[in-house]
Amino acid sequence: MTDIIKVAGAQIDIGLADKDGNLAKALTCCREAAGKGARVIIFPELTLTGYNVDGQAEIPPLAESVPGPATNEIQKICRDLDILVLFGLIEQDGNGPEFYNSVALIDPAGVAGIYRKIHLPYLGADRFLSPGDRPFTVCETQYGRLGWIICYDGSFPECARVLALQGADMVALCTNWPDDPDSACSREYVSRARAVENHVYYLAVNRVGQERGVRFLGRSLFVDCDGSTLAEGSPDREEIIYADIDLERARDRRIVFEAGKYEMDRMKQRRPEYYRQICEVAVE
Repeated sequence: MTDIIKVAGAQIDIGLADKDGNLAKALTCCREAAGKGARVIIFPELTLTGYNVDGQAEIPPLAESVPGPATNEIQKICRDLDILVLFGLIEQDGNGPEFYNSVALIDPAGVAGIYRKIHLPYLGADRFLSPGDRPFTVCETQYGRLGWIICYDGSFPECARVLALQGADMVALCTNWPDDPDSACSREYVSRARAVENHVYYLAVNRVGQERGVRFLGRSLFVDCDGSTLAEGSPDREEIIYADIDLERARDRRIVFEAGKYEMDRMKQRRPEYYRQICEVAVE
């Protein structure tokens, strides 16, 4: 495994309920990004379907199992191009009644991991989906240790911290940030804080375009372990952003300003015995 990995974020416009068109666009982006050397390609939240679903009845026709038709097509191109892809969709759990806002990690062998969004805001499709029921997991891949979360999860610092404690080199945030002040603040400040406090590469990939009157923010952001910008997207244009990830830099979490005098390690210097209250269920 090489220590330097090129990652790509596909900032695309997504057609609501246009599964065939969205999948075709994703496959095109994979070919373009792989052609430029990217080994890990990240797509926005609900890449396959769009986000602004407006009723429970709209969910079942949009949902797919994982593995399923869309992830099988992504697997084929992963095999052909030797890439990894994070791809968002509405997941149906077998033939059961539960539906989830999910992101699958797909590699040449198939589905390497699946994460179901745990924190659901009362917005869009999330109003009609079930909260995630699986733990945060880091996948050890040929291109590094990868963890990922979805949109509103980024507002909860515990999510990225758990992934960092599991050894993540990079944390991807697949998101659909709307163009509003709260999302703009999350994009600019929360993303950088998550990178710095966990000493990980933080890779936020958003979408552009409009859906049912909602305009999306774009401005996908790749952040270095020190909080500085590696790459960012425009506010309104479909594009693929790229960055080189230094795996060794992510894994050396000791920050040395002056050896023996001024050093920090935000993982080793934690005091979890004093943090128990954050794990207690809030009482209203």
